Amino acid sequence: MIRSIIWQPDFDFVCIRIGILKVSFTADTDELAGGDEIAMDLESAKNVVLDTLIEASSQNVSLLKPAEQKLKSWEIQPGFYPILQSIFSTYSIDVNVRWLAVLYFKNGIDRYWRRTAPNAINEEDKETIRRQLLTRFDEPAPQVALQLAVVISKIARVDCPRNWPELVPTIMEGLKQNDDFLQRRLLLTLHHVIKTLSAKRLPADKKTFREFTRTFFNFIAELWNNHTETFLNKASTNIESAVTSCLEPSQLSLKIAKKLMVHGMTEISEFPNALTTIEVVFQRLEQMLQIRRQIEDYALKEKLEKKIIHLVKVLSVVQINHPVCFIRFIQRALTFTSTYVFTQAAENLNFERFIIECMNIMKAIVTCDEYKVVKLIEAKTEPSRIQASKIKEEFFTESVLTEIGTRLLTSYFLLTPEDLYNWENDPEDFTADEVGESWKYGLRPCTEKLFLALFHAYESMTPLLLKLVESVQGETDVENMTSILQKEAVYNAVGLSAFELYDEVDFDQWFCNQLLKELQNKHPRYKIIRRRVINVVGQWLDVKLSPSLHPLVYQAVLPLLSPQEDLVVRITAAKTLKIAIDDFEFRSENFEPYLETSFSLLFQLLQQVSECDTKMHVLHVLSFVIERSGACVQPHVSHLVQYLPLLWEESSEHDMLRCAILSTLVHLVQSLGTLSVNLYPFLIPIIKFSTDLNQPPHVYLLDDGIELWQEMLRCAPSLTPDMLQLFDNMPPLLELGSENLKKCFMITTSYLLLNPEEFLKTYSHVIFQGCANLIHELKPEGVVVICKLIETVFKLFPIRGPEIFRPLLPTIFEGILEKEAYPILMSIYLSLFARLILKNQSFFFKFLEEVGTMWNQQPEDILEQLLSFWCEYMVKITQPERRKLTALAFTTLLPCTSRAVVTLFPDLFYPIVEVFHDVMREDNGSQFDYLVMGDRDDLDDEYETEHDKRKRQLSLQDPVFNTPLHEYTRAQLMVCEQAFGAERFQSLIGSVDKEIREQLEEFLK
Repeated sequence: MIRSIIWQPDFDFVCIRIGILKVSFTADTDELAGGDEIAMDLESAKNVVLDTLIEASSQNVSLLKPAEQKLKSWEIQPGFYPILQSIFSTYSIDVNVRWLAVLYFKNGIDRYWRRTAPNAINEEDKETIRRQLLTRFDEPAPQVALQLAVVISKIARVDCPRNWPELVPTIMEGLKQNDDFLQRRLLLTLHHVIKTLSAKRLPADKKTFREFTRTFFNFIAELWNNHTETFLNKASTNIESAVTSCLEPSQLSLKIAKKLMVHGMTEISEFPNALTTIEVVFQRLEQMLQIRRQIEDYALKEKLEKKIIHLVKVLSVVQINHPVCFIRFIQRALTFTSTYVFTQAAENLNFERFIIECMNIMKAIVTCDEYKVVKLIEAKTEPSRIQASKIKEEFFTESVLTEIGTRLLTSYFLLTPEDLYNWENDPEDFTADEVGESWKYGLRPCTEKLFLALFHAYESMTPLLLKLVESVQGETDVENMTSILQKEAVYNAVGLSAFELYDEVDFDQWFCNQLLKELQNKHPRYKIIRRRVINVVGQWLDVKLSPSLHPLVYQAVLPLLSPQEDLVVRITAAKTLKIAIDDFEFRSENFEPYLETSFSLLFQLLQQVSECDTKMHVLHVLSFVIERSGACVQPHVSHLVQYLPLLWEESSEHDMLRCAILSTLVHLVQSLGTLSVNLYPFLIPIIKFSTDLNQPPHVYLLDDGIELWQEMLRCAPSLTPDMLQLFDNMPPLLELGSENLKKCFMITTSYLLLNPEEFLKTYSHVIFQGCANLIHELKPEGVVVICKLIETVFKLFPIRGPEIFRPLLPTIFEGILEKEAYPILMSIYLSLFARLILKNQSFFFKFLEEVGTMWNQQPEDILEQLLSFWCEYMVKITQPERRKLTALAFTTLLPCTSRAVVTLFPDLFYPIVEVFHDVMREDNGSQFDYLVMGDRDDLDDEYETEHDKRKRQLSLQDPVFNTPLHEYTRAQLMVCEQAFGAERFQSLIGSVDKEIREQLEEFLK
């Protein structure tokens, strides 16, 4: 009996034709000892899978887990998915088991349907599945029917229409049958199929979808109209029956029509039925709104509201995607939205979500570029754009704008009872910033967006707002909540339109004469105005407020941060303080008198708020105070330093709050400088945790953790054992090769400068391995970072350093001789060998012998190639420091009796003399090398970090900065004369170009 239900004759024929279906399952020990594979006939295989699904749907964990493992192991077995299909197609099986079967079926289709997928479903099974799906549109269980619709859409995305051309025609044919239940299931399936196909973006797929639209749109539009008409007829006698039976097919057919209009039509005007459908949408909206007013049952009303919202969204998406075609509906849309949102007559008809969608349509029309005419090029503007602009101009008359603007500011801008309740009961949520596209879904942000769009587009909105501002000036009766809310709404509008009102409002005068007085009113009800006023001040701060008045802002903010003030006001004041401190005109000396108080009050606020997001906001404000105040903040941070470890522990479930803590610590360490050593018991463990790739939260914390690590090292006076051990986290970070790689090498450099001996003794192998693994993988910019680290090691350890990186030097040398490195990298390559020549000649010549053996060449020939190229390349080395380094290296080589040096002896003087011209300066008749630093005791190191000082000390040991080029050259020429003998030396000098020789003699006087 079951078999007759499951299998249709055509599928039985397929089974007979291909023989007994072979399905390999690994049975448990009760069924199959040793887990051997067995071949079972179709019915037996189905029973095994069905039993396993029953176990997987049970609440018994001992049954559930093994069953899930079995099902997972069968995912890639041929024949598994047809068996699943047979199970969820058997309506006599428990619905929960069938629902689980279809879920496994859907997941398998998602993973293994594509031919290129690993363990892809074979073609025979695919054919079976597709054929069976086309016979199963009468699924009784809604949850199973939904999953089946999704399954069909997933297959359609891959196979339709090439491998499954009959899908859409079959659905369309079924929709013509006079069967309401079947129609709902078919519409559900078609909705998901069309939704999936419309998302495909390849040109061929888009063309196919447009062909679907041309073929089927008229039918779908007519279907929607018929179902809607049926709904309206039934609603006149029995609203409940109409909503439950007719609304779903009407809704689904409209969703399908919407997708076809948006993605399947290049020009809607080419489809008369589409234009008619949009016209009908306006009519249906008005009818549905009237019906909604008659419904008292909440559930029924909610269903109808969804339908109404979807009708409005059809207008919205058509306007966005086909703005030119929508021009003929602009007048109708503006009239409709204005009537139902901004007139008293429609108050009982509309509802919040409907108002939001209507406002968004009006805003979209006002801001649409296709409907704007630029006066300067009006003659060249398209007729459609002129037409749209004219329609808008005729609609938005001064009286209409006044009515809309007044309604917005006196009704929609007002805080609602729900807002005030939220203020009192959840103040932190009330102050949460609106983010992203909240204006699409929230009434307040949507209202503000529409107001700004109108204010920006139409000058007549400015006098209206100024008039309202004038009307709310002066003292407000604290007992009159309506007056308080009206003033708050007007002030909100002034804050939002700060840029547009720049020339209309003398904000300095308003701030001093009115707003400061508003802030001094401490009545409990007046907190609404205090909060809005300090918010407006923040909005105008960087628009039009004189820098001389900034101290007044600090004075105004501080009382609003006190614990006696309302929490919403305190949080808003903190945000304004952040804006004030982050202002371009900020002067730390002006803020210093308020630093201690503001820091103390912000810290108390941080302790008292409880929400993660609020703590983050307050921490960001504290970070700005610390960053902008610098060392001045040192006396005031002790309580924060004690509190942050506790906050870190409490925020174990809030990774973004921990990011804010790390960011705050970065600024704190910068401000404390060497005093940050007192934070090490807290800093080092959290840096270790944040940069440990084995810790799951590293995904969020890594960037800030690395930055804190870097800053701690920059300010450290010395290297501690714990700090050294922290470097154990570095090898995995280097292997990760993320965008933080440069910072990782900078951290490594900081370690080198902190304690070169100790660090290199412990981690030289790690440094080398990290460089060796990356030098072949990175782009030239990344290799530059690696080579700068190697150069630092060479500076610190001229003898040991080259030995550490010996295996890498042939690669670098090869890069020089192949002449392929880009200029910055090539100059660093050459600098590395210049330092070898200067400080470790024995290693350099031994290295040449090794390279000669590797390349089967004479060392002399290799050296000649190197020097010849180096002399030519000198013009591309632009940094004076690296040019001088090259000149010092060439001068060092002059006494060498090597054949290569003797051959190129005159050529070496060209770059040397060029560098003399670069670095020599004249003062009081004597010449000096301006790159020589001396002791540089005159430097103001107030703003230097310990890292900067260590870098300066290293530079003082560098021949480039401590060796005058003219003195060194003079000494080397004397050594050269001794090495070659006077006669040979004169002969070599004589081979140098006369002009070059004369210039050299002039520099050496």
